[in-house]
Amino acid sequence: MNSYSLNPKIAQQIVERTMKIIDCNINVMDAHGCIIGSGDLERIGELHEGAMLAISQKRTVSIDSIMVKRLQGVKAGINLPLKLNDRIVGVIGLTGEPSDIWQFGELVRMSAEMMMEQTHLLQELSYDNRLKEELVLTLIEKETLPSSMAQWVKRLDIDLKSPLVVGIIEVDSGQLGIDTAMSELQNLQSQIQILSKHNLVAIKSITELVMLIPALNRYRRWDLLEHKKKLEQLIVTIKNTTQLDIRISLGNYFDQHPYPLIKSYQTAKTTMLIGKQKMPNIRNYYYQELILPVLLHELSYDWQAEELLLPLKKLRQGDNNGVLQNTLQTWFKNNVHNGDTANELFIHRNTLEYRLNKIAKLTGLNLTKFDDRLLLYIGLQLNKS
Repeated sequence: MNSYSLNPKIAQQIVERTMKIIDCNINVMDAHGCIIGSGDLERIGELHEGAMLAISQKRTVSIDSIMVKRLQGVKAGINLPLKLNDRIVGVIGLTGEPSDIWQFGELVRMSAEMMMEQTHLLQELSYDNRLKEELVLTLIEKETLPSSMAQWVKRLDIDLKSPLVVGIIEVDSGQLGIDTAMSELQNLQSQIQILSKHNLVAIKSITELVMLIPALNRYRRWDLLEHKKKLEQLIVTIKNTTQLDIRISLGNYFDQHPYPLIKSYQTAKTTMLIGKQKMPNIRNYYYQELILPVLLHELSYDWQAEELLLPLKKLRQGDNNGVLQNTLQTWFKNNVHNGDTANELFIHRNTLEYRLNKIAKLTGLNLTKFDDRLLLYIGLQLNKS
């Protein structure tokens, strides 16, 4: 995005700011000599021959009372070319006797060019941010990066050879209107980019932000604990700066997969789903801590899941008050350790033994066998997901 066009909005801002300092009318013309900003609004849209001369001759043109009679659409004054990156993009004109206003001309031009440079930098930054968003969304959805995007990567100075992992920020905007929610989402995106300069952040929808996070630490190692600390701190910071209620999930890091970011995004998405179901009061979820239910999630819609859930179905039929199911869940939670399970349930070990025997009888499984225990455990995980 190397070209820059002086637009009417910026032109009028230049006029209004300059006329607060200089006691004369100011006109701003585009690269074709058309007035696009003026203290005299009736002149907007007119061609200014003095500006056209300044553009064609690439110099400041002074118009006195004699020249006024020979040119069209001009008044006495001076017209100075406006340059950006050594290219004339317009002209600024000061109305009045040249001898009275000449001393202000160069200052006015410098001020106008500074405003244009600032606007141009903001446009470049906005353009770069849009490119980054498109790049992020493409990387998590397409197996092959379009050749046109190779230049984007170079322009943005992004190292795609460095391993990345995907994080998702899910946003609950509550009662906010769409415009307010989008504004808050953009503010959130900016906050994250400021707080985590190495992350690439994109708005995927009004409820979802995607982050591409450097996967390895400075020692070139994958360290989940380090990622957890950073993301938990990010949540705390965000809570203090936005009205939005957020959750974060971190996907798996795939160092050998041909399409690592696609798979990482998929695991982050499923981790978010499972995390909300299993731990609705928690705000951050990690694939490595929910591996089994995440991997089983897709299985939930196949015939195999029905078979795996059969023992649990039989258990429910003989467990009207849910005591046996709760006992089984607590038993697995305590790594099938009877003493710890009995203590957590506030029951005698004999009572626990009675319940486990009843579970075995209802399900037709032998809880002393590892495979049978595993069938019940997987059934419980499927049932939750």
